[in-house]
This record gives sequence, C-alpha cells and structure tokens, in this order.
Amino acid sequence: MVDKLQLYREAHPPLTSTNTKWQLYGTGMEYFGKEDRPVTEISPNFGPGNLLVRHDAVGLCAADVKLIRLGQQHPRIAQDLSKEPVVVGHEVTLTVIGVGENLKDKFKPGDRFIVQPDIYKNGIGYGYGFAIDGGLSEYSVIDSRVLDGDAGCYLLPIRATTGYAESALTEALAAVTAAYRLTFRATFKPQGVTWIIGTTDAKPIYTISTGFDNDSYPAKLLLTNVPEEFGIYLKQKAARLGVVVEEVSDVKNPPAELIDDIVLLGGDPDLIEQVCPRLAYTGVLSVMADRPVSRKVKLDMGRVHYERWVFTGAATTDISDAYLKPAARSTLKPAGKVWFMGSGGPIGRMHVQRAVQLKDGPKAILCTDLSKERVEVLEKTNTKECNERSIRFQTLTRDQADYDQQLTAFAGEGFDDIIVCAPSADAIAEALPHLASGGVINIFAGVAKNTFVEFDYSPSFLKGVRVIGFSGSTVEDMQITLDLIEAGEFAPNRLVAAIGSIEAAKDGLKAVQTSRFPGKIVIYNHIKELELTPIPELKTRLPSVYAKLKDGVEWTQAAETELLRLMLK
Repeated sequence: MVDKLQLYREAHPPLTSTNTKWQLYGTGMEYFGKEDRPVTEISPNFGPGNLLVRHDAVGLCAADVKLIRLGQQHPRIAQDLSKEPVVVGHEVTLTVIGVGENLKDKFKPGDRFIVQPDIYKNGIGYGYGFAIDGGLSEYSVIDSRVLDGDAGCYLLPIRATTGYAESALTEALAAVTAAYRLTFRATFKPQGVTWIIGTTDAKPIYTISTGFDNDSYPAKLLLTNVPEEFGIYLKQKAARLGVVVEEVSDVKNPPAELIDDIVLLGGDPDLIEQVCPRLAYTGVLSVMADRPVSRKVKLDMGRVHYERWVFTGAATTDISDAYLKPAARSTLKPAGKVWFMGSGGPIGRMHVQRAVQLKDGPKAILCTDLSKERVEVLEKTNTKECNERSIRFQTLTRDQADYDQQLTAFAGEGFDDIIVCAPSADAIAEALPHLASGGVINIFAGVAKNTFVEFDYSPSFLKGVRVIGFSGSTVEDMQITLDLIEAGEFAPNRLVAAIGSIEAAKDGLKAVQTSRFPGKIVIYNHIKELELTPIPELKTRLPSVYAKLKDGVEWTQAAETELLRLMLK
C-alpha cells in the first residue's frame, strides 16, 4: 500500500496539474476570492533561476485582514488589484518541489523552508503575501527577490522533523522575539541632528558626560533659548568636534529636517507637544526636569510603535542620565514583574508563553483581557507550568467588580515591564501610571499613527522609565525563534485554536477579524476539504486526530500527522 504521507513529505509525486489559491481583487472581504471560494488554475511554470514550491501550511494573521480591508489603499500595494490580484498569506511553511537549472547546486526537491516575509530587493519593499504571491495557494514560484534580496536569501531551512503548524507560526513568534531584542542609543545619534530647547524651568548649567565627545557626537546642534552658560559650554565643545551649530529662535518655525534627539530643559507641556512631531525615525525625546509637569501631555503612541520613537528623561542636570539611567533594555527584567495587557489573543498568548518559558524570566506575571473565555484559556495553558517554575501568575478581566483593587494589589510598587498587546489608546493610558522605577512599557500592538494618549508625564520620567515600541522582525529574529522551536524551548502548537483546509481560509480570516478564537488558525493547503474546525470539535469530526491532542486541548505534531494521514488529497 502506498504511504501517501511519506510521498508527500518526500515531495513525490511533486505536483498536481491544478493550483488552488485565494486572491484579493479589490478592497474588502467581498473581493477576496470568487463567490466566496478560491480559484483553481493550471499549476505554474518556473524558469532556470526559480524554485517551484508547495505551500504546506499557513497561519492566518490580523495583517492579512488589514490587507484585505484596505485593499488598494494598503501601503504595500502598488498595482491595480483588479488586473493584478495578490495571493494573501505570509505566515507560511513550504517545500521545494522543483528546482531551476541555475539553482541545482543550492536546492533540491524536498527541502523545507519558512519565509521571512519582509522582503527587500534593491531597496524596494515587496512582502510575501503582498507584492509577492503568498501562502494561500497550493503552489507558487519563488524568484530572485526572495532568493537574493537585500538581506540575502529570505528562505530559512527547517528540519525534516519540524511540524508544519509550528514552522508556519515561526514568523508570528519572531515578531515577539524581536520585541525583546530592540537596542537603543545610549547617546545622541552619532552624526545625527540634536535640538536642545530651554524653558522657563531651565537650570543655569547642564552637562553632557557622554555622547558629545571624541567618541560620539552629532553632526548638527540646534539651540533654542538655552541658558547662557550652558550655551557657551555647548558651542565650545561643538567647535572642537566640528559640529555645526544653529540658533533656532522660535520652536514654532523649526528647521525643515527631522530631529534625531530633542532635549527639553524643563517640563513645559506645551513645548513637549509642540516639538515631539519633529522626531525622526528612532528619535528620542528627553525631558530634564526635577519637578512635575504642570498638566497631562498628549503624545503620539502610534509613532512609538511604527517609528520606534522613545520617550524618556531624568531629574538631574546631566543630559546623559536621560539615556543611561533609565533601563536601556527591551528584555523583560529577570525575576521582575510584568503585566501583559490584551493578553488573551494570539499575539498576547505568544508573549505570555515566552515569558513563562524564559530561562531568566519574570517571577510575577499578570494577564488582563476583556474576554473571560480568553483568560480562562490562559489559565489552562500556563498555570501548571508557572507553578512548576515558582512564578506568581494571575489573570483579570476588565469587567470584574474588583478589577482595580486586584490590579493595584498585584502591581504593588509598580511593574518592571508592561507589554501592551491591545491596539488601544485607553490601554496605554491605563498602563503608564503603573510603571515601577526604571520600568519599560512596550507599545507592541499597532495603534495607528496620530493615536494620541494623554498621560501624566511627570511620574514616568522622574522614575526613569522608557516608553518604547516596535513593528516587524528580521531574518535574524526568525532564525533565533526557529532555533528555539526546534530545540523544544518554544511550543507554537500550544497556540493553535482552529484548523481547516484551503477552502476554509476565508472563514478563517473572518474569524480573525472578529477575534473569534483565543489563538491561531492554521490552514493546511493540501488536505481534503475541511471546514474551519475549532480544536475541541475534532472530538466529533475527526476523533482519531482528537485522540492525539495533549490533554484534549493542545495541538501536537502527532495530531498533525494523523490529520495528514487521513486527509491528504
């Protein structure tokens, strides 16, 4: 008897005559597919410099939903979708089934890979599942953009023993990994633009102990209303270092260029709000003040996430303290206390799982979410392991009558880290007052640019906190994540909430859109038609697959093997 699963794993037979795929033809879910179904076309041909690949599994993501919702208006879509539709899906695992003549020394049929989807070639961004046809197709052709892009090859090899679901979810987990690998400047940006602004609260003299010396200094220094003695000090230093100095008489008419570092000498709330929009990508806003700002300040948290702005400050007169004394870290504080906000969704669960399994991780974890069902899932999947690791673990829902009291009791003197996994300005505003001295708040969820949060800046910068954010991941982030998965230190299968065949992809994306599941949806492209199926419902639909789950709730590689054994076409 032919072992269909073994033949599949060996990429033999390599190809069917048809290719089923989901394409986006316009803006909105009604333009995804044809009459709510994927299209079926002739299988693609490939040239001497190409690979023909089989997409084995795809994780569905909120970014896919955003692409469908924005359609023609999405920033990564340049073509006319009505004429050149795109195949959606970027969390993908694939197998090589055809190798072009020019690539036979590097690839062979049966090789397995995941894809870093943030692809650049000659400085132009493409995106797997955006400008390059993505994973919601049975087969696809990969060209030089992926194989020889600006970061090299965007394919990362995976072991033959690594599961399809766990490898497909590597990309989603890599964004979580990347959030804790961010690095921040400990000085003014070398050869950048620095703007120092005096206020009525400015002290007579300040210093800069590091970052404005022979080892590191900006190319240009802008000065506005700087106290006379400090201004002389700065100009003398600038002259020795060859730094261009310009006087800016009015902050309402700043120079045209964006600023890498803005330093306010005093906590003037009007000035903070006025100059903050002038920050460049990875810009730092520092406020030097030893007393509270007179009112709450509105700052753009969307730009923190997408442009990696950093807000910080110090209560001293050494400007270097604003860069060095706050915790210049993105990692969770070892043995610290962390709060995951909006932690019941797929991304939040990834953050929590990572924290629980981290070797030098926190010793107290609070998870909050709007959904009681979601926090119950968090409890089921993490409580036992937290107990084994002596981690204090608690969940709360926002509608609990004693929510505020429980939060305050858990917070104590404050959280060392707060990770905001909900794209909510209200969540960010709620979190900020609960940071401990030297604490870090990471705006992980992508609130839109021009999302302003009003908060009391004073307790934050006087305690030396940092407000940071992040979007995306690199090839290196994905490789680190894959290594953790293949070493058994990260368990993405724990996140799988529902599965289906390629025909179920649209229903799956609608489920992502409505946050139906407290976990990830994985599509298996080459199984017989299977409607979107929550993991618990496998008990009645596919009982032999259900029997392979862990504790009746957790997807496993054994369950996946049984699914493929039963359901491969």
